[in-house]
Order: sequence, then structure tokens, then C-alpha cells
Amino acid sequence: MASTTTDPATGLHTALGIDIGGTGMKGGVVQLGEGPGTGQLVGKRFRIPTPQPAVPGAVAGVLAEITAELDARPEAPPATLPVGVCFPAVIQGGTCRTATNIDPSWIGTDVDALFSEHLGRPVTTLNDADAAGLAEVRFGAGRGVSGTVLVITLGTGIGAGLFRDGELVPNLELGTIELDGAIAEQRASAAARERDGLDWPEYAERLQRYFSYVERIFYPDLFIVGGGISKRPQDYLPRLSLRTPIVPATLQNNAGIVGAALWATDVLAAAPTRQAVLHTARHAADQEMARQAEADERGGAPGAGGDPAGTTAAGPAERASRLRRKAVKAGQRAAKAEKRADKAEKAAAKAERKAAREAKAVHKAMEKAIRRSSR
Repeated sequence: MASTTTDPATGLHTALGIDIGGTGMKGGVVQLGEGPGTGQLVGKRFRIPTPQPAVPGAVAGVLAEITAELDARPEAPPATLPVGVCFPAVIQGGTCRTATNIDPSWIGTDVDALFSEHLGRPVTTLNDADAAGLAEVRFGAGRGVSGTVLVITLGTGIGAGLFRDGELVPNLELGTIELDGAIAEQRASAAARERDGLDWPEYAERLQRYFSYVERIFYPDLFIVGGGISKRPQDYLPRLSLRTPIVPATLQNNAGIVGAALWATDVLAAAPTRQAVLHTARHAADQEMARQAEADERGGAPGAGGDPAGTTAAGPAERASRLRRKAVKAGQRAAKAEKRADKAEKAAAKAERKAAREAKAVHKAMEKAIRRSSR
């Protein structure tokens, strides 16, 4: 679907990405495709504080405000195309499964459906650290790196994105492992540093223990540190001693926005959902109805002078007959679109089951490694 916005002269297109955080929600228009400027924001990002309490309805309302602001920009893609949203929780099949740093009312919520209803267009959602990792692996510090790459985001909590040869293993939770008698994000997140009044050497000591522990579990080929803290790598990275190379995220705090936009483009281009197909079909039908209404106001059908042949105006009976024929054809197109949507939905479900199996295998391996390292 994203290919419909591609500029044939540059090979580039734009997509909307929105990052929902614990304190702020920010979005931007992202340039994607091949060529200079890809993976970067076009214009400034737009931010609104996350509503408190951050319950589903309130967050969805702010999301609609951000989307409306971005849609009004000349560089924005058509408003029928999907929006990518990243979210601080485990997302499976569009549904929220955890609520470590968000309101508990989110658990069990069909996030994709909620956001799509408020925006009136397709929305696809993924974990925020996974989104940041996608952006870094595709466009940033992890580009071209083979093997295992771990993207760790330090902010309100701790997020983790795991990649093997560039492929995402979704929903890895490394902020809830134990560190110094508490869950890791209560000890080593950027919010914990501010809460506990730590200077950089003190904070680096906690990061050292955290990254050393994670390193023993995964033996990655590269660590990438993201989140707002990635703007000050000189304050803590030189103080860490690890076998694994560790670098700051090059996209810094925009990585979530870029990754969310990329996710929407990649997922829906590969396997458009039923919702995306129906949104597109409805938009085409609305355009056709608008053209017909304009033609009727002129007293004839579309064409030269308001008439198919460009010579005479069609009477009411002829226009009614033509509308009936168009309705029949529209119904046939809708039926075909429904079949395509069913086929795409089955393919997407199959891919999701495969990803879930792979993620489960990784999580089991992680648990086994944790037990082994604690002996």
C-alpha cells in the first residue's frame, strides 16, 4: 500500500509514525524508500504530553490530535494510508498483553481496533523498543550488522529489541529481569537515575551490572543504547567495560517514530489487512459517489460538457440505470476485495503464529540461560 505514495523520480515516500511514551506522545512524517534522506523525519516532530491517567480513550484522543496535525502538512501521505504506532507494552496480534509502565486498563485491549476507530483509518501497533530497534537496524547504528543485535532503550522504563541477522524477534522484555533485588527498570532506567539523584559515575555502575548480566544471557554481537539518554553517550558509555561493542542509537529519540512508520509500511505492504482493504475500497466508493453527485448537479453524466458523449444530457431514467449498473459493479469489486482480504488475513495470521513460535523459543532459551547463570 505504501507504494501508492512513492515519488517515481526519487523512489521515496512518506508515512506517519507516532511514539506513545510514559510522559509524552510524539509523531512525525517519515521519509522512507531508497535514496538520500530515507529514515529521517520530514519537518519537525509534534509532541503532546501523555494524558494522566493514560487510559485507552484519553490516549486515543491525543493520538487523533497528533494525526490531524501531521495530516495537515504538505509532506504527509494520503489520509487513507495506515499509521504506525509504537507502544510501551507487549503487543500480540494488535492486542495489549502487559502494562508495566502504562495504565492496567490497557491489558486485553485491541489497540489496533481502538486507534483505527478514532483515526478512521488503518493503524498497526508494535512494542516501542521493537520500533526503535527496527529503525536502528534498518537505518542507524545496526545497519549492515549480522548476527545478534540487542537494542536497549532507557527512558521511563527499559525496553529491549532483539534482532538476528536483521530479523526482529518481537516482545522481548528485559526491563523486568532482576537487578540488585528489584526489577531492572526500577534500578537502571533513565527515570531511576533522576529519581535516585545519581551522578553519571554512579549511574554507570548500575548500567555496568545490567549490561553484564544481559551479555551473559545472549552474547550479542552489538548493543545499541536508545532513548533520550542516547543524546549523552559520553557521560556513561566510556565507563562501561563489556566484551560486546556498545554504541549509542544514531536516530536517538526519533527512533520510535521512524520504526513505527516503517512497521506500518512493511507490514501492510506485505500483507494488507481486511481493515486496510476496506478503508481503501470505501475511499474509492466515496470518490465515485462525489463524482456522480457533481455530474447529476450539472444535469448529466461525467464527460465533455457533463455527458459521456459530450453532446447531450442524460435524463433521470438513464442516470438511474447507470447508477444501478455502477452499484452492481461496485458490489462485485467489494466481493473480490473481501476475498483478497480473507486471503491476506490468513497469510498474516500464519506469519504471526510463526513469529510467536520463534519468540517463545527465544524466551525459553533466555530463561534457561538465566537459570544457568544464577547457579
